[in-house]
Amino acid sequence: MEDEGTNVLIKVIKFNDLGFANHGWLKARHHFSFASYYDPDRMGFGAIRVINDDVIAAGMGFDTHPHRNMEIITYVKTGAITHKDSQGNEGRTAAGDVQVMSAGSGVFHSEFNKEGEATTLYQIWIEPNVTGVTPTWKAHSFPKGMVTDKLSLLVSGEGSAPLTIHQDAFIYAGSLSKGTTIIHQIVNQAYLLVVDGALEVDGERIEKGDGVEIVDLKELTLTAVTEAQVLLLDVPDE
Repeated sequence: MEDEGTNVLIKVIKFNDLGFANHGWLKARHHFSFASYYDPDRMGFGAIRVINDDVIAAGMGFDTHPHRNMEIITYVKTGAITHKDSQGNEGRTAAGDVQVMSAGSGVFHSEFNKEGEATTLYQIWIEPNVTGVTPTWKAHSFPKGMVTDKLSLLVSGEGSAPLTIHQDAFIYAGSLSKGTTIIHQIVNQAYLLVVDGALEVDGERIEKGDGVEIVDLKELTLTAVTEAQVLLLDVPDE
């Protein structure tokens, strides 16, 4: 969708056009360049560095490995993921819930699917606005009902959400019944993920697995074409 000039305000990235890697136990779709997938035109979006749409086989996961100076957000779509890190944190995050790890000055962690079936999740990396902080980890359970007037704020950098990151960003989510319309206000610029179903974004249809870059818009109209679930990341520029 374009305005009267040439600037694209809404850019849809279809699921089948994402980067793809099949490691057997892990099948990953990459919204931006990551590991063996490299596209110079897909290096991130504002402060977002990584969005991986992962399918992790039962009993499998990421062995202990290090991170530093990155805000790592995991949104579980189905199943659950179990986290353990060198700070002594350990916990299980289930479908519809979120965990946040601020890697800060350095942390080692593992993420395993200890369930009896595959787990699907979004792994999101956001560049922090401060470095060298003490590493932290926290998870939170969120209401699973349908939203009717606004998306739920899950994560922010202002302390106004249950989970906090070191960046002036806002992460929202919500499940919408078919026909529901929501007007969403954008502070910075936004990246929208269609977790499930189909919806229209300012009149343009997007479907499960798609990503949408939204720039130079302060108000967004979301209409559920089917029952749908969305995740919206409002992030500053780099």
